[in-house]
Formats: sequence, C-alpha cells, structure tokens
Amino acid sequence: MSLITRFARTNTARVVACVALLASVALVSGCAKPSASANVYTYGQAQRDQVVRNGTVINVRPITIQNERTSGAGVVAGGAVGGVGGSTIGGGTGRTLAVLGGAILGALAGDAVEDRAGKKDGLEITVRLDNGETRVIAQEADVSLVLNQRVQVVSGAGPTRVVPVGQNN
Repeated sequence: MSLITRFARTNTARVVACVALLASVALVSGCAKPSASANVYTYGQAQRDQVVRNGTVINVRPITIQNERTSGAGVVAGGAVGGVGGSTIGGGTGRTLAVLGGAILGALAGDAVEDRAGKKDGLEITVRLDNGETRVIAQEADVSLVLNQRVQVVSGAGPTRVVPVGQNN
C-alpha cells in the first residue's frame, strides 16, 4: 500500500476533505449581498422608466434592516472549523465526542456571526408628497436626510427610494 493510499484512508484526510468542501460551499453561498440602499440598482432595474414624486421629509427614524434568514454559510463554515478543532482533542471515543461538540458549537457560532453580518443601519423615512399623500419608506442609512428636507420619491422599477432633491445618484 502506497503512502498516498494510506493517507487518503486516515480520518485526518477525510476531515480535511470535508472542510475543503464545506468551505467552498460557504464561499459560494455567501456571495449574494442584497442591498436596501438608495444608491444601488441591480442590472434589471437600470435603464427603466421610473416615477418621481416630490415631497418633504416629515419624520426620520433609525431602524435596523436584517436579512430575512441566513444563507447557511455561517453554519457550514462554523461547523467545519469547530469539527476540525475538536478533532485535535483526545483520541478514540473522546475525539469523536470532541469533533461532534466542536461541530455543533462552531455551527451555532457561525450562524450567530452570519446573522450579525446580515444587519445594516437603516432609516424609516416619512414623506408628505406635494399631492398631500403620506408615504413611509425604509432604506439603508447611506443618504443623509433631515426633517423638512425636499426629496424625491423614486419608484416603479423595483424598490422605492428616497433621495434628496438635486442629488445625483
């Protein structure tokens, strides 16, 4: 039996292969980054006719915008790292328990990290339109808005955005 064959059959090689697989899955699933920014358009939203209504900001309230659910990448990556960490402890049944415990704790920690990373500061903006209607729009806090500021409410090609009058986006 060759050295490579013996290495491939060891538990360490299996753990390394699983970690590599799980890490690649975590990287691929973590690529999508949704945005609630007034300044971000998807390709599908670009070059589309939109409706612009003018109004005045009558209230601005800080909020938190959070992903509806995690992608699972944190669970996978955390579980893999925890399992590998646990595999370095003890031997026999103790090692098996350490791998399982490390994987579970790592998965929980990874999910918590991903959940925290999926939160952004936002604003709930109340606008009194020039036609007398009132609208409330939530978006990322990446555009400075204050009370009594003149704004444009842009809608029709995806999300509704509030932008200061005269700002180039």
